[in-house]
Amino acid sequence: MIPRVVHFVFGLRSQDEPFHLLHYAAIASCQAVVRPDEIRLHVHHLPYGLYFDLARPLVTLERIEPVDAVERLIPKELAPYGYAHHADVIRLDILLRHGGVYADIDTVFWRPFPSELWEAEAVIGAEAPVQYPDVSAPEPSVSNALIMSRPESAFITQWRRRIFGAMDATWSGHSCRLATRLANEQPDAVRVEPRARFSPFDHSAAGLRALLEEPMAPGVLDHTTSVHLMAHLWWQRNRRDFVNFSAGDASEAHVRESDTPLAHLVRPHLPAHGLF
Repeated sequence: MIPRVVHFVFGLRSQDEPFHLLHYAAIASCQAVVRPDEIRLHVHHLPYGLYFDLARPLVTLERIEPVDAVERLIPKELAPYGYAHHADVIRLDILLRHGGVYADIDTVFWRPFPSELWEAEAVIGAEAPVQYPDVSAPEPSVSNALIMSRPESAFITQWRRRIFGAMDATWSGHSCRLATRLANEQPDAVRVEPRARFSPFDHSAAGLRALLEEPMAPGVLDHTTSVHLMAHLWWQRNRRDFVNFSAGDASEAHVRESDTPLAHLVRPHLPAHGLF
């Protein structure tokens, strides 16, 4: 069985803003929906703020360090996002050692994992196709935002063995693209869930509008266990190439009053006594 331990990675860059409501919701929804034996928050720079104070009793803190090889391989143009590449490697090391569920800190849990997923050797979920610069058409892809694995599974072992050789100056050549290729090479080593399971919204302007700005469509979460919020595409206030929504808009008041999927996902996990 896959151990019922959930791992989050956070704080691989300096913390100059308080822990966000949505990060708290990731942990609170995990505790309420998944009911794991333990939630481990792997950090380098310690979070702070009122929402971290609420999350702290729910987690076991584990210290992590950046990965030296990643520092050498990241091109200058991707340096501001280097923390994500470190996390791409660290999550594999954690799963190899301990097994369990790895989830990005911008994941909200909606319903429990089906029992058959815990019985697999490794599990990953499909996402919308991804366009890479060296091909003419988008490629089918899996997402590394949520991974389930037994310790030392064959799938995670191969992925970790090949990850540095696949770092090619793209955002996800070493992560989602490599994982997709490995899943195709060794289909018996990993169970690939359909997009609706973990990634029901596309990483496109239309997909993010449907998640963050539009009323929830009937049935959109009927086959969903968790939702990756893809925060790197909209978090910063000065980023408007996908949606007009940003982290500052995701407040308790917005979650209480809105009819978006984001609000429906987070609302059950708002603090009992609202902070704002």
